[in-house]
Amino acid sequence: METQTATIANEIIRQINVIDRMALMAWGARRFQALPESKEFQGGIRFIVNGKKHKALVAVELRWVDDYTVSFLNMKGEVVHKCEQVYCDMLVDIIDWVEGK
Repeated sequence: METQTATIANEIIRQINVIDRMALMAWGARRFQALPESKEFQGGIRFIVNGKKHKALVAVELRWVDDYTVSFLNMKGEVVHKCEQVYCDMLVDIIDWVEGK
């Protein structure tokens, strides 16, 4: 049985793939890690990207109000850019924008 944490992480990947099935590959996304529930978030996913401008971590977290926070982190885990109130149809555009596409 899949946990809630894994379900949310898999749904985020599915939503990105529905918008652009080549996006994750284009970003060089790898090392996917499901993020647990917290006070602020239902869960999410973190992965490494090898983009044109950002070569580190991206975290996509589902807030309890049913939108996402997309954080761009350096390899130390420090947030270098954050986009809040992101909806599923905006995920690829937000990550592409930070990636310089």
